[in-house]
Amino acid sequence: MTDVIVVGGGIIGLTTAVRLQERGARVTVLTAHEPEQMVSTVAAAVWYPTHTDPDPRVLAWATTTYQEFRRQAADGVPGVLLRRTRMFQRQAADDLPWWAVAAGEVQAVDAPAPFHRELRFVAPLAEMATYLDWLRDRLVGGGGQVVRRRVERLDDLFAEAPVVVNATGLAAGALCGDPTVFPARGQVLLVANPGLDVSFRDEEHPDGTTYVHPRSRDVVLGGTYESGRADLEPDPEVRAGILRRAVALVPELAVAPVVGERVGLRPARQGGPRVEAERRAGGLLVHAYGHAGAGMTLSWGSADEVCGLVHAGR
Repeated sequence: MTDVIVVGGGIIGLTTAVRLQERGARVTVLTAHEPEQMVSTVAAAVWYPTHTDPDPRVLAWATTTYQEFRRQAADGVPGVLLRRTRMFQRQAADDLPWWAVAAGEVQAVDAPAPFHRELRFVAPLAEMATYLDWLRDRLVGGGGQVVRRRVERLDDLFAEAPVVVNATGLAAGALCGDPTVFPARGQVLLVANPGLDVSFRDEEHPDGTTYVHPRSRDVVLGGTYESGRADLEPDPEVRAGILRRAVALVPELAVAPVVGERVGLRPARQGGPRVEAERRAGGLLVHAYGHAGAGMTLSWGSADEVCGLVHAGR
């Protein structure tokens, strides 16, 4: 017998499933794709609320998630790293950004032209292939299940469980008839790590967002956020631009060979993530989708809210 079916095996679905299990639920995850086929595995997966509006609820999720990943890093959870981060800002600002209260100690220092200032803080990073495996193992080890299965109608699942969590990402648009869901295409490069252990960001580069995130064996260079574009073929011009901007920001990358390239479609939504419950004829349906490029950043806080909605709806 299953208490909750979670539809979606990406970072939002698996995190939610683990949290529900921790609170006593018997959980089954249904996923249409293998982990390596999911957009979660393409993500740079560094804590930062990119393209996210300063909503108080979102800030609370980001805070909870930041704290959870710091705990996991201290506990040696596979795939979780901490990276000192240098974020360069080109536009004048006196106050810290809205998300800074969630990120521990954020220090603003002067920066050379063309930058106005630099923000320094520590950001958790998740190597997603390793981390998603850890989440799945944790769920299965606790008695849960992960089943490869495509779902055509969410209401059909109430024959199997009284609670269904919709964490289907882009597929939620069709499953829920939600016209506000749209893809946000992202392209990144992977290069061999020449010895970097600090992340760099230039969000306001006139030619496109620029970030450099060193992992244990490689460095993720990005990136793009192309709303509405849904093709998955790497764009050679985009690739060249990413590499050019990254090398200008971190010259050590000039000698780092390219070892991979990834394109993924972030599950974005007008108005921000949808995390809410609705009572259906067959049971309780809880939505958790639309986290766009901030899935890792909001994952544990969003999962806690889903747990609260499930508890309140029973």
